Amino acid sequence: MQHIINISGGKDSTAVFLLALELAEKKGFCFRSVFADTGHEHPATYQYISNLAERFGVEIETVKADFTKQIERKREFIAKNWTKHEASRALDVLKPTGIPFLDLCMWKGRFPSSQARFCSYELKAAPIEEKVVLPALKQGHVLQWIGIRREESRFRAKTPRYRWSDCGAMLWYPVVSWTAQDIFSYLRRHDVKPNPLYNSGCGRVGCMPCIHARKE
Repeated sequence: MQHIINISGGKDSTAVFLLALELAEKKGFCFRSVFADTGHEHPATYQYISNLAERFGVEIETVKADFTKQIERKREFIAKNWTKHEASRALDVLKPTGIPFLDLCMWKGRFPSSQARFCSYELKAAPIEEKVVLPALKQGHVLQWIGIRREESRFRAKTPRYRWSDCGAMLWYPVVSWTAQDIFSYLRRHDVKPNPLYNSGCGRVGCMPCIHARKE
């Protein structure tokens, strides 16, 4: 079994990372940690990920979504179907920036919203699946550890402890039934401070600004 740990720099994925370290030491297995960089992370989060890797002496791989092909297909459609004037204006700006979040928005022609949450899958789940999970599946079974909790939202309230992904990996949500207090207590037990953004008033840590982040 190959173990892959998704880490975002938030409190829940940090707890899952620490749990993996604890269980790996007890049971003698290895794991890979992967951070999906949306290109819109807060500088404190990049530093936090780097600090975790340095403190525990592990590599945290970074992957990024690439929408170059999707944008090129959109450019071809515009050039073929729009008027010459409209197409010229659009094609002047419709070019990949290398920043996944911005390129995703240009490809989709809109920003994410609470009713159109395509960002999490396209920027985080998909690149990890494409660049890490699928190659690993060619070598054998994969167990992917993910830091999602039922308490977080109504959308996540029915999250199971395990499920199969569409690509054939087993997804495990080891802290799915934990409370936020459980998470912070577990971090304290390991003498790990949470991402400093929480002390700055952020209720969520991830792509900045997340559509679900409090305005304060």
